[in-house]
Amino acid sequence: MLIKSVNGKSPAIPEDCYVAENATIVGDVSFGASCSVWFNAVIRGDVNYIKIGNKVNIQDGAVIHCTYQKYPTIIGNNVSIGHNAIVHGCTVQDNVLVGMGAIVMDNCIVESNSIIAAGAVVTQNTVVTSGSIWAGVPAKKVKDLNQSYFAGEIERIANNYLLYSSWFKE
Repeated sequence: MLIKSVNGKSPAIPEDCYVAENATIVGDVSFGASCSVWFNAVIRGDVNYIKIGNKVNIQDGAVIHCTYQKYPTIIGNNVSIGHNAIVHGCTVQDNVLVGMGAIVMDNCIVESNSIIAAGAVVTQNTVVTSGSIWAGVPAKKVKDLNQSYFAGEIERIANNYLLYSSWFKE
């Protein structure tokens, strides 16, 4: 793994987090408890800060970045960032799934209990409303989801990544 300081700022990663050997974490990045960063993921807090909550999994090949002098990236609790997703200069609240290959752009807010579908592109300044699923290019709301879904499926995915990371910590 590459953990690197930039401009006097270093990543803060609790001991209970798992970081894959070839993941890169740079600069002003802070993690909550029980997070995992998977193979080839890049989290670059070089031009602004990145704050990541508890029980967040950042899957293989994902890129988390921010916008110079404008937008930090803030990720809430219990969030899954899918394989090869890009999350850039935005806020992702609690209990969110960002699907594989999705892109969430600058100054977006993804409210709690939402899903960004695989391959979706959430364009700049979009507000994804709580309890909805967004899909397409550009992403649009496709439907509301039953709130019990989030207590089940989103929690299941986040918990699975806790299990998976335990296999690599041994």
